[in-house]
Amino acid sequence: MVRTGASNVNRQVSMTTRKELTAAIRERYHHASSVDRGRILDEFVAVTGYHRKHAIRVLADASPKPPRPPRNRLYDEAVRQALIVLWEASDRLCGKRLKTLIPILVGAMERHGHLQLHTDVRARLMQISAATIDRTLAATRASIDGQRKRRTGVGAAIRRSVPVRTFADWRDPPPGFFEVDMVEHCGGSKIGGDFVHTLTLTDIASGWTECVAMPVRNQALIVEALSIVGAALPFGMLGVDTDNDSAFMNQTVFDHCRAHGLEQTRSRAYRKNDQAWVEQKNGSIVRRLVGYGRLSGLPATRALAQLYSASRLYVNFFQPSFKLKSKSRDGARVHKTYYPPATPCNRLLASDRVSEDVKRKLRVQFEQLDPVLLLRDIRVAQQVLSEFAFSPTGASTTSVGGVEVTAFLDSLATAWKAGEVRPTHRKGPLPERWWRTRADPFEQAWCVVEGWLEDAPTVTAKELMERLSIMLPEAYPTKAQLRTLQRRVKAWRAEKAKDLILGQLRRSALPSVATR
Repeated sequence: MVRTGASNVNRQVSMTTRKELTAAIRERYHHASSVDRGRILDEFVAVTGYHRKHAIRVLADASPKPPRPPRNRLYDEAVRQALIVLWEASDRLCGKRLKTLIPILVGAMERHGHLQLHTDVRARLMQISAATIDRTLAATRASIDGQRKRRTGVGAAIRRSVPVRTFADWRDPPPGFFEVDMVEHCGGSKIGGDFVHTLTLTDIASGWTECVAMPVRNQALIVEALSIVGAALPFGMLGVDTDNDSAFMNQTVFDHCRAHGLEQTRSRAYRKNDQAWVEQKNGSIVRRLVGYGRLSGLPATRALAQLYSASRLYVNFFQPSFKLKSKSRDGARVHKTYYPPATPCNRLLASDRVSEDVKRKLRVQFEQLDPVLLLRDIRVAQQVLSEFAFSPTGASTTSVGGVEVTAFLDSLATAWKAGEVRPTHRKGPLPERWWRTRADPFEQAWCVVEGWLEDAPTVTAKELMERLSIMLPEAYPTKAQLRTLQRRVKAWRAEKAKDLILGQLRRSALPSVATR
């Protein structure tokens, strides 16, 4: 009982008093025996209210430790500024992917005359770790803002004839086997109408991704898109794996695959993880480039096709990605191991299943590519596409050649200050607010208040509130609406003053009687 009472009393002890008491008892605590220390500790805990373990640490600390000397910064401001430029030129990759890309990107930008680094800065950029990249860019990043029923019919017979392939069945295929999926750009919850679609194809072995813009969801367009992609690929297409959508499970696509020797497989119904490779690209490439705006019509389709034409080489040659190496399960926990990040082009060059002729063409093409020029074209195409997302007409005067490469390169160092750099992800203009969030407390009495103001314009809002509380005591018993009334009276007087000034101007603008 005594100890409880003491703790209740001493909750009022200030922090200054505790520090003085600690300094006075610490010396006696150090020279006391173990029995006396326990008694001193009991008294100290009762007086200060400290936890016993914390009290031991406080009394045992004989003297404050000297401050830790600052570390020598290996990566100074010059390295940070260069890293920001490379981060923007890589389309804002994470640290692990950017570390893999830095040697490639620095070499390409220096080769095209976009970057000139000091020898010391270049050496530090080459040895910087992924964790240091994320830590260095942390402040920069901080400143930026139901299942459908499956249809039955002719597609059911096609579906039964196409074998099922799960995620675990891929093993280690050679380059050429693609997972295929569609993304609908309906702007959120879908309503009636036809919207632009993106057909996404991802190679399992290398991660090479191709995107095709389609005005509608149509099986004939899918066949045409497969032919276009097959002709543009640096390697041959060997097979396609799709979901159970009727746009894929039909006679047209089935006959096209048989005619071109493509192995056609499908995922299990309602099992999206069977197509994990392409589902990941739907988010990291399609949604990252296009956003979630609503697109419809042929002009929007052409704008989307222009964006994919500008981005396909940038994504496949200058965007490292992770690839799953192994996956193990321990109860409910899944442990995944990944290969080091690499670009699809580098994976093809490192593969022993790709011919030397294909590798030579890839190296020649890589030497000719300018990542800054490609990123500039992506930003311009995104600007055109964002205008279609925010307005149905999508009238745009932006052209791909409208932004100089030098000006765009200079903007990379400070682009993070403006916030979101992708035009497709910037928020559209908000509608003007016209509604009220709560009832007007003076809706019934304002005509009376306005009459009082007309009779005595200099009367204060406080006097008006007094009158209202006397006239309507049940509506204004506590006069809590005084601040609202003050704002309302201020706005009324400002409006009257404006009418008075404009009225004088109008009268002075009218011709006088003498001049008629």
